[in-house]
Formats: sequence, C-alpha cells, structure tokens
Amino acid sequence: MTEAAGQRCLVAVVIGSPNAGKSTLVNALVGAKVSIITPKVQTTRARIRGIAIEGDAQLIFIDTPGIYAPTGKGKERRLDRAMVAAAWEGLEGADAALLVLDAPAYLAGETEKGAAAKSRADAERVISGLKQAGRKAILAVNKIDALPRDRLLKLVHELDQTGVFTDVFLISAKRGDGLSDLKSHLVKMAPAGPWLYPEDQLSDISDRLMAAEVTREKLFLRLHQELPYDATVETEDWKETKTGVRIEQTIYVSRDGQKGIVLGKNGGTLKSIGQAAREELSSLLGAPVHLFLHVKVREGWANEAARLRRIGLDTAD
Repeated sequence: MTEAAGQRCLVAVVIGSPNAGKSTLVNALVGAKVSIITPKVQTTRARIRGIAIEGDAQLIFIDTPGIYAPTGKGKERRLDRAMVAAAWEGLEGADAALLVLDAPAYLAGETEKGAAAKSRADAERVISGLKQAGRKAILAVNKIDALPRDRLLKLVHELDQTGVFTDVFLISAKRGDGLSDLKSHLVKMAPAGPWLYPEDQLSDISDRLMAAEVTREKLFLRLHQELPYDATVETEDWKETKTGVRIEQTIYVSRDGQKGIVLGKNGGTLKSIGQAAREELSSLLGAPVHLFLHVKVREGWANEAARLRRIGLDTAD
C-alpha cells in the first residue's frame, strides 16, 4: 500500500496453549469474526490474520494454532507437527508477541490431573520456548471472571518471575474485560510505517478457505462430543451465479464409522450442519448461498502434505 503521513503499523502474533482463548481474543480485538471458535481443542489450524484500525495505527493480529505436545495414537501426525510449527513461525517478523493464558486451567493444573494438567504443561512449554528463544512477550491472563482477584495477583507474580513478560493484562476475551487497555497498549507500541492491508479489510483468509472454516465450525459445534478431532472441510467448487453463490464442499473423515456420525439418521445431521453454515455464509457474503456438502472417508489425510497445504498449513517434511 502507499504510505500515508503519520501511519503506523504493528504485527502482533497471538500464541498460547490450545483452548486458551486466542481466537476469541483476536475476534474481539478486530471487532469481527475472523477465526472460528468451538469447544474442540486445536480448532485453529493455520495462521489467520485479523486486522483492526485504531486512529492512525493498523494492528495486525496473527491467530495461531495452540502449542502443545501431541500424545497418544496421533502424536506423529504431520498435521500436529505442522500446526505447532506454524505457531512458532508466527513469531518471525512480528513486532510483538502476545501470550494468552487460560488462568483457571493453569491454576487447576497445579494440583489436578487430566485436561487441566495438560493445559498447564502446554502453557509452561510455551513460556519455556520463549525463554529459550530470548523472546519477550506481553502476557494476557484470560478468563479472569472465573477466579478471585487474590489468586490472579498471586498468579501474575509467579509468572512475572519467569522474566519473559514485559507487560501483563488481566482480561476476559469473551466478556471484553481489559481489552481496551490491551489494545491501547498495542497502539502505543505500533512503529511508524505504512499499513499493510486496505482500511476495509478485516482478514487475509481467502473466501474459499473462510467458507470451509465456517462449515468446519458448524461441524464441530454440532458433533464435538461425538466426532474425533481429525475431520476437515475443503471447498471444492465456488461459482458466482445469478441467484447467489454456489459452493460445493467435502467433509473428510478418517473412518467409515465417522461418516455415519456426520450424516446422521436419514442425513439429518449433515442437513443441520449445512443449514447453519449456509446461514452464516449468506450473512458474511451478503448474498444467498447454495451450499452442497459431501462426506468422504480418507484415511491418513492428516499426514498428506498436499492436503495440509490446501487448509493453509506448510509442511517441511
């Protein structure tokens, strides 16, 4: 873009463990939905940029996959490695690193086992990685509405001892608490320079990938307790027509049994997923959407480099 007098621009990479609230925070800071949100761990799979304008400053937030140590049967999948690599690579060239911490899970993980313990371990892994890289970060302690203030202050003191954080903000990404102070701080940090995106652009995600992400969100919201994590959606065809936008998508699952779950009785589950996706896409695109969904079994798709590139992930191996 052409540089205008007085313009400033800051690129902030948002990192953290899975389900810390990174996508919710990015959406709130942008003021629009640019990343999908579900109860599913590792919903975000590729780096997505959300863009906000504050006065003469353009803030570019890079939403990244959660950083974690894969465990169990799928721990060697190329998908897992590519997502974690994408998160760390997001730090390269960023003006600021913003680490989002799920405060209730982190504190619970000190004494509890299971998901809370893993969440704490993943967060500690991120902090350790920043320290090893010699990289400072801003700490956003999230979900503060779920904890008493004395426990929050003790947590902040504990994390401050790591020497990794330049500033700490207590926030609730979902409720909006503390976000204006965080955003104002980032605006002050923004160095002089031209804006990297047009003023009216909210994200760098393509329409085809955005459409696939919307359907994947509806898929996981509908079936998050029944469908394994390793399902994906690809937009196979996109056509502008006189009556709207015609979109064909394929939902890929790993096993035959999963296909039946997605279809549901007499195709009812797939129909409800399609309806929810269609309604949101019509709103986003400002035009009627004719959405056609197909379900296919593709074993091992999470290890296919070409397929991972189609959903926005680069693979080095």
